[in-house]
Amino acid sequence: MKKLLIAVFSLSTILMYAQDKKKKHTKEETDSLQTAKIDTTHLQQDEVDQSLNLMDIDSTGMVDGKGQVMFFRKQNGKFNLKDDPQAQAIDSLWMQELYNSSLFDDMYATVSNLDYDDTIAYDELPTDTLKARLKELNAKTPFNIAYNPSLESVIKMFLKHKRKYFERIMSISEFYFPMFEQVLDNYDIPLEMKYLAVVESALNPKARSRVGATGLWQFMFSTGRQFGLDVNSYVDERSDPLKSTEAACKYLSALYNVFGDWDLALAAYNSGPGNVTKAIRRSGGYKNYWNLRPYLPRETAGYVPAFYATMYLFEYAKEHGFTPKKPQNIYFETDTIHMKKLITFEQISKVTNIDMEELQFFNPSYKLDIVPFIKDKKYALRLPISDVGKFVSNEDSIYAYVDAELAKREKPLPELLKIDAKIRYRVRNGDYLGRIANKFGVRVSQIKRWNGLRNNNLRAGQRLTIYPRKVPASPKVSSSKKSSYSSSTKVYTVQNGDSLWSISKKFPGISIENIKEWNDISGNKLKPGMKLKMCSC
Repeated sequence: MKKLLIAVFSLSTILMYAQDKKKKHTKEETDSLQTAKIDTTHLQQDEVDQSLNLMDIDSTGMVDGKGQVMFFRKQNGKFNLKDDPQAQAIDSLWMQELYNSSLFDDMYATVSNLDYDDTIAYDELPTDTLKARLKELNAKTPFNIAYNPSLESVIKMFLKHKRKYFERIMSISEFYFPMFEQVLDNYDIPLEMKYLAVVESALNPKARSRVGATGLWQFMFSTGRQFGLDVNSYVDERSDPLKSTEAACKYLSALYNVFGDWDLALAAYNSGPGNVTKAIRRSGGYKNYWNLRPYLPRETAGYVPAFYATMYLFEYAKEHGFTPKKPQNIYFETDTIHMKKLITFEQISKVTNIDMEELQFFNPSYKLDIVPFIKDKKYALRLPISDVGKFVSNEDSIYAYVDAELAKREKPLPELLKIDAKIRYRVRNGDYLGRIANKFGVRVSQIKRWNGLRNNNLRAGQRLTIYPRKVPASPKVSSSKKSSYSSSTKVYTVQNGDSLWSISKKFPGISIENIKEWNDISGNKLKPGMKLKMCSC
């Protein structure tokens, strides 16, 4: 019986509860995987291939351990693993928003350089109104939220200069806050602590600070290991939303047990317990955060006010007219499947037709887009519930396919190029750093470092220096039209029925605008026999 961890993921949350369940093959599932009773024990590979060609199925076959040939049915050249249909959708724009590092960069710079003693003019929030609201907020939480001019300055600065920023963060919070609240409640930690992740990472599970702190809760390597987060060549669980949240709760609980005060626990979470105890000594024994603030590191001195200001903006968002955009589908379910063999996102994507970006979205802790298999350790793949049935129902065949793929490789995963190999990549319309990094088997942080990028913003035509660790897959052309495309000249010959849209679909990464630009085409009309350049050469 397959043990699945069933999760409700609130378009950013990965919320799990364990349940044993058994996936029964429906007629559709049975149809999706056809097992031909062909005895292959005495056949050579060419004889097997010849036997397969006699079958009226567009499929990819492989031999399982029992000498039977199993097929993945294809439609239009793609694998088609069927399962009970379930209407689940993920807006790719929201996935990009979740991993938009510009929000993290903005918050990191704001907190680090916060001038909390500067007076901000903001007539829409009178001081008396703010005092009354802070008093209400203080009554609802175990934090010491008392009015002072420094906190007023930070709140008004956020309202005046960071309104659009916080509207975006409030939208993203729809994904993560439900999961945060459940885990915080399990550890008896104030639910308002969820706002700490906003200040720490701008709710970006891939966020990485300049000193190496990583994930939603910004764990350093050693601290993450201390609280049970696995970090190795394949996996960084600091980027796992659920596991890192549980680790953050353990850390915060330990800090509260030391200091007996949530404000000081916050300060210690940011700067380390040692800096807080030194501030207590230097202050003459004070234990109130506001009395200790002058003795804390500058970043920490602005950290707690930023937390309080963030809490205020979220709690009184309606009063201040915040209108965060929300995706059409906020809630959907995910399951986790424990892997029995090493498998790559590319292989999963190929057999299930799940986009690579979607796999990366649900599994941010796998650094190389590979789910490893290590003895005595359990690594799980998280998928939308609508796709889990496909995988489980066809699991044996998928692993057989993975074995067949690995047998074809001459080099171990990941396929590496020479370390000094360098290319210049021209950014195309629709490109973003995650897609480019995946194409060349590198990390977004590496591309940013090689090119001196401070954020993830790119423009079409921009040139990037990349040291690739794998050769990107070349565009595939159907066998019936191979003669229409010359890889040496990078020219495509227009066929009957072709359109700019259909041609762009044959060449991944090339858009209609690219084809128009490279061939000086103003309209959309094409003629059979016309030669089109498929590069900017």
